[in-house]
Amino acid sequence: MSADDFGWSVPGFRKDVVIALIRALPKALRTSFVPVPDWAEAVLARVPARRGALPDAIGDELRRLTGTVVPRDTWRPDQVPEHLRMNFRIVNEAGEVVGEGRDLEVLRRQLAPKVQATISRAAGALERTGITTNDFGAIPHRVVQNRGGYDVNVWPALVDEGASVGVKVFETELEQRIAMRAGTRRLLMLTLPPAARFLQGRLDNRAKLELSRANPYRSIADLLDDCAGAAIDKLVADAGGPVWSSVEFASLRDTVREDLVDAVANVVTQVQAVLATTYDVDQRLRAYKDPMLLATLSDIRVQLKGLVYPGFVTETGWKQLHHLPRYLRAVAYRLDRLGGGAGRDRQLTNQIHEIEKEYRELKADAPRGGPAEEGLREIRWMIEELRVNFFAQTLGTAYPVSDKRIFKAMDALPL
Repeated sequence: MSADDFGWSVPGFRKDVVIALIRALPKALRTSFVPVPDWAEAVLARVPARRGALPDAIGDELRRLTGTVVPRDTWRPDQVPEHLRMNFRIVNEAGEVVGEGRDLEVLRRQLAPKVQATISRAAGALERTGITTNDFGAIPHRVVQNRGGYDVNVWPALVDEGASVGVKVFETELEQRIAMRAGTRRLLMLTLPPAARFLQGRLDNRAKLELSRANPYRSIADLLDDCAGAAIDKLVADAGGPVWSSVEFASLRDTVREDLVDAVANVVTQVQAVLATTYDVDQRLRAYKDPMLLATLSDIRVQLKGLVYPGFVTETGWKQLHHLPRYLRAVAYRLDRLGGGAGRDRQLTNQIHEIEKEYRELKADAPRGGPAEEGLREIRWMIEELRVNFFAQTLGTAYPVSDKRIFKAMDALPL
């Protein structure tokens, strides 16, 4: 059960909780919802219980009813009277209280080391570190142990340690899946020839220039390794996904090796287009001196840093990578139109910033490896598509997009 579910309190107190939350809003917002008890009743009549975080559900419904946007950071759940908030008591196997408080997330953070120690004990001797070759044996998909009368499920996976991989256990299957993908990629990169070794000699002078001018890395070799990461992810997915034993891994490695050169070369071609356009946009940005355009130019620079950075190729992924040149062309198109439409640009930028602020708050609240991870990733790219729609509509978007669609996607996140 999510901590957000407890924020709804018990049915008999729910209206009082909503009233307290609305009354705790800043005055400029609070005055839009008077009399508060009536608005609380109207909201609760339209919102199913336990649909995400209570403040989010209230804010979404108030926006639908009145058009007034209540920013997520204006809610003050800590100001709800204590008697209306759940009290949590955590006990160990012996029935001893190991933690107590009104904030479940705070308790989880405080007890995280103990929880990790518990699941590690449940995994027995399964956890390892420093693996650099194909000798990790067999990894079970799930380990179950009975502790204190309760079954403890843990989810083992390969994990990326940078210069090696390890085996670690996780609390959820989704965390396991994310870790296993990264761990498999790292072990393949450790046991296959480096991409730079077989690609740098095939790059012509133009390619080397384009890969170096806006390269977020210190060397082309590091960039090519990033390209290899995205290519390996694609080849592993094509082969059916990560495998769970050394024997299966040896077969997967042979399969990946067969197509790796062509796959990396394909990714590099796409990255060339990304970096060439990034360089052109950056050069144009340097030429602008008008202080009236400072906000717009700052917004564009932040956008560029969010698209091209160390690790961007693998992080963006092979499914999304081919869209990046269009996002960057949209920036160039925006600059072309800036001279005659600075006011309109500022208005659209403010709309984008409002959405981005909401997105950042949602992302900060969502645990890594939690149920909202995939949805947040999709919303991140929806925002880039919205920028294309706002500033370079003639380039087209990958799918219909609007601020309302993005807010709807945020509302649907399983936080």
